[in-house]
Amino acid sequence: MPFVIAAPCVADYSCLEVCPADCIRPRPDDPEFDTTEQLYIDATSCIDCEACVPACPVQAVYATSRLPAKWAHYASINAEFFEGTQ
Repeated sequence: MPFVIAAPCVADYSCLEVCPADCIRPRPDDPEFDTTEQLYIDATSCIDCEACVPACPVQAVYATSRLPAKWAHYASINAEFFEGTQ
């Protein structure tokens, strides 16, 4: 089950630091880090361990199947971030 980072994201790195699959981007050393409003999960690399969910201080990480309706569009926003990078 893929995970999505939604609107409340404050890009504080908490989820990034606990991810064993290193699938959350951008990382602080990525060129787009300073211009990105939030973090994103690469569904093709995610191992569904859920470590990012409790690590998020603002509860912005959701399983796609549990993504609140008001943030459903973040599933496509998240996927679009990785288009062309695979």
